[in-house]
Amino acid sequence: MLSKKFALLLGAALLPAFVPTAVRAAEAAADPASAATQTQTAAADPGVHDDAHPQAGDDIIVTAPFARDRFGLLTGVSVLDGATLTREKRGTIGETLTSQAGVSATYFGPNASRPILRGFQGERVRVLTDGIGSFDVSNTSVDHAVVINPLLAERIEVLHGPTSLLYGSSAIGGIVNVIDTRIPRSVPTEPVHIEAMGDYGTAANEFNGSAIVDVPLTPNLVLHFDGSYLNADDMKIGGYVLSEPLRQEAIANGAYDVAALKGSIPNTAAETWNVAGGLAFVGDSGNAGIAISRYSNTYGVPIRYSTDPAVEAEAVTIAMEQTRVDARAEFETGRGFVEQIKLRYGFADYQHSEIEEDGTIGTSFYNRGMEARVEFVQAQRGVWKGAFGAQLVTRNVDVIGAEAFLPRNSTTQIGAFLLEEATFGIVKAELGARIENSQVSAAMTGFNRSFTPLSASIGASVPLGGDDWRIGLDFAHTERAPSAEELLADGPHGGTQAYEIGDPDFGIERSNGAELVLRGKGRGFTLEASAFYDQFSNFIYAQDTGAIIDDLPVYQALQADATYWGFEIQGTVTVADIGSWTLTANALADYVNAEIDSVGPAPRIPPFRVRGGVDFGNDAVTLQAEIEVGAAQNRVATFETTTPGYTLVNASATWTPWTDRPGTYFIFAVNNILDADARRAASFLKDYAPVPGRDFRLSFRVAI
Repeated sequence: MLSKKFALLLGAALLPAFVPTAVRAAEAAADPASAATQTQTAAADPGVHDDAHPQAGDDIIVTAPFARDRFGLLTGVSVLDGATLTREKRGTIGETLTSQAGVSATYFGPNASRPILRGFQGERVRVLTDGIGSFDVSNTSVDHAVVINPLLAERIEVLHGPTSLLYGSSAIGGIVNVIDTRIPRSVPTEPVHIEAMGDYGTAANEFNGSAIVDVPLTPNLVLHFDGSYLNADDMKIGGYVLSEPLRQEAIANGAYDVAALKGSIPNTAAETWNVAGGLAFVGDSGNAGIAISRYSNTYGVPIRYSTDPAVEAEAVTIAMEQTRVDARAEFETGRGFVEQIKLRYGFADYQHSEIEEDGTIGTSFYNRGMEARVEFVQAQRGVWKGAFGAQLVTRNVDVIGAEAFLPRNSTTQIGAFLLEEATFGIVKAELGARIENSQVSAAMTGFNRSFTPLSASIGASVPLGGDDWRIGLDFAHTERAPSAEELLADGPHGGTQAYEIGDPDFGIERSNGAELVLRGKGRGFTLEASAFYDQFSNFIYAQDTGAIIDDLPVYQALQADATYWGFEIQGTVTVADIGSWTLTANALADYVNAEIDSVGPAPRIPPFRVRGGVDFGNDAVTLQAEIEVGAAQNRVATFETTTPGYTLVNASATWTPWTDRPGTYFIFAVNNILDADARRAASFLKDYAPVPGRDFRLSFRVAI
């Protein structure tokens, strides 16, 4: 039951929504469906989408209760869609997004990789599909894959900063929203609409294919089917499996076979399939639909080899399954203070088992989750526009087996949120707020605690010397309730090769921060830069204590003050026009500095990185070359190893055979051309699993 305090705060949060005293939407359309008709900017992929699945361009962001103009946002944002998304797609959402500003990945091998946003991961980043969570246990351990399939994505949006708190207090670091067409928002004009996508990559002998079929049953009723399949062998790499310090340690101990491992990462093969069916009604004033999906993923976890020849390494395979139901409804009210109401619901039954080499099941994880949200979009009134809503999330987790480091537990979160925008002359202002009640319980231990985090942000932007440049500043106070894992963990955890101990007395994690954003655009160029600063109290982190239990290092969860700051900058410029061909240059850079007060650097933080490239193309053909340089990461936590710098070189060619049907294209790419031995500093397995080696990749998308 909600506490009296929460009920009062909930009413206080919703009351301002009925008084037009907050902020107006920056030139945005009322909903994602109308936003889909907007014209793409010159920087976006030309003609990326077909008429059956129209999408917003890079200039319109649909991850919000109402579509928003990217140029006026007070936070950093990245968008992947069209041919760029097809070229960047990988089997995991983490690896799909590593080319974006401010994004790295946990990379627990090629099959389990969550996004890291501005150095934040796990409980501080939410990965969503069409605004609803993934209902898995990927936050429990980095070896657990996210059950969101990037192979079927139409568009992926990455939002940093306080705007993401509309989707939960656990999104303090940002959100990744994978937008698909599983519940259609439009009716195809043809008798049957078919899209087929596929890839073949040589680094893992990987084949993946996916297809989407939409059938209009009536002028308003659409039947949807989709499915995907991925099969991959062990991942090839550009050097040795072990990092150089571990290789030298293995040689010194006489583990010569382990030190000599090179060329591929053993036990990283995978097989994944996903099928779904949906039905949607699309009318003049709204749409509604439902979808049911089934996901299966069997993959190997990279082996954490011991440098002691007397210790035998374990090869674990994870067999994962999920059955999921999604529903959505959006409709216009026609009049009044609220012009549109949106409903979103999801439920999933998830389980996975960790299977030993002899076929026995070591540990099994079970999770039943549900999420529901309602959003009320306010009608434009003078300078004001906004939205408010409520959200309910439930999560029931049970871990059974030899490494059951968590007791059976349940979490219930009820939240209310508000987003308002207003324009006062040249000033665009924004106000956001969220209140949430989070209850965590474990019946078998008698644990039961309730938290009420409260977050709010306020900011504004102004033009600089005209409409082509805009600068904005946002201030935010954010709060996050500790998760069940942070509170209740006590036992060996094979995924992180650690004995993890939580603290049931943890308090709410709080942060006060600011973000400065500068955007510019003009004839032949775009620029986007952001700098952020966050000061935490009660920051939750895991400290290697140096102790050993069950032959595993002990990681104790602690709370302390911490500071995160950094920046991202990205831009494009048209260098030359040569006949029908255009030469464009692009570049990005990002950096995070994270320090735990009186302790030292926070663990597993990505290093400074720069990435640049050139595109040369016309309506039919685009040639691209790019280089990414990552600095060495020498600012590391206690007992954490340093990570050397790296250089990755990639190239690709995109062919659009029918310029009047730009939804069809073929891409040939070569990634990591130099076959470099590169390792992700934020990965638990950086000393055991480098990133993929040279990979020749053929991709296609065909729309019929």
